[in-house]
Formats: sequence, structure tokens, C-alpha cells
Amino acid sequence: MSDIEDKQRIVEVASRHFRQVGISKVTLDEIASELGMSKKTMYKFFQSKDELLTAVVHGLMNKLRGIVESIVSSNKSFTEKLPEILGHLGREIGTTSKQFLMDLQRFYPALWKEMDEFRRQRILSSVRQLFVQAANEGVLRKDLNIDLFLLMFVNSVQTIVNPQVLAEQSFSMNDALQGIFRIIFVGAMTDEARKKSKLFEQPLATLTER
Repeated sequence: MSDIEDKQRIVEVASRHFRQVGISKVTLDEIASELGMSKKTMYKFFQSKDELLTAVVHGLMNKLRGIVESIVSSNKSFTEKLPEILGHLGREIGTTSKQFLMDLQRFYPALWKEMDEFRRQRILSSVRQLFVQAANEGVLRKDLNIDLFLLMFVNSVQTIVNPQVLAEQSFSMNDALQGIFRIIFVGAMTDEARKKSKLFEQPLATLTER
């Protein structure tokens, strides 16, 4: 197995552990044990847990950006694109614990800020393209201010899909995201589009399943 493959395996296993139980509860010994790899070999690629975590977070951001940009730039209609994006987001969120986000925000503020900026800036332009397409296809009302609508949506996500807020609530990140879409988006749809739409009736992770 090549060094590139070994490094990728380390990141994948670490990502699963970090996201399932939180960063603080995972040790490099546990990751090395599952991989059947010595810590010396791991240190060849990552000299610390912090360095490994950074690779995990950057990998997650790159993956999400690639998925969203690929879907948004496709020739599909808005009503085809939105379930795909929500389905992917649902599956990613479904494998991410509140503890992971809480640990990231508390113990790695610089990395948390980087991820939050990515979510706000890099994904923002893609989401705006999606909303503009929805307006052009008659899904959203003609009197809707797209930039105001986008600002409301993004601020809602940033405020509610937040570890400190979620820690005090009984609903999950998936529930929060789906609720935001349903409450904000459905109200902005045309009457005709609202009657036909079933986009928000299923759990996010199942939206693209056949």
C-alpha cells in the first residue's frame, strides 16, 4: 500500500472516530489499533492529533464543496438539485455527533472559525445560484428579494445549527436543518410550487434514495 493510501486510511478512520464520539474522547492509540498500524507509522504522516484533526476537517470541507458545486453546476432542474443536496447534507450530518462540534468549537477555536467561514462564504455562493435558479423556474415568488432571503437562511443555519444551541435542545442537527428549510423555504414558494412540492416531507438522508 502506498503512502498516499496509508495517509487516506488514517484520515478516514480518524474522521469516523472524531465525528461519532467527539474529538476529546479519541486517542491516536485507538486509531492506530483499528488500522493495525504503529503510532510511529502514523507520526510519519501526522505529527500530532491536532494535525490529524486539521486534515479531517479540511477533508470534510473539500468533500462538501465538491458535492454542492457539482450538483449546482449540473443541468438539472431546481427540484432535482435540492433533494440531492439535502440528501448528501443529511447523511453527513447524520454521522456527525453534537460532541464533535462542541469539542471543535471549545478546544480548536481557530479551526472552528475556519469551518464556520467556509460554511458562510464558500457554500454561500453555490446556495445563491440555487435560489436564483428556483426563482427563474417559478418555484419562488417573483416579489422575493433573493439576497434578503439568502441572508435569512444563512443566519438561521449559523444560529441554530450550532453546538451550544443544539446541546440545549432535544432535536438533532438533521431536524434543525430540515426545519429551517421547511419554515423559511416553503413560505417563499409560489402557491403552485408549494402544492406540488414534497421536498421536506422525508428525512433529509432519504431524499435521494430510490
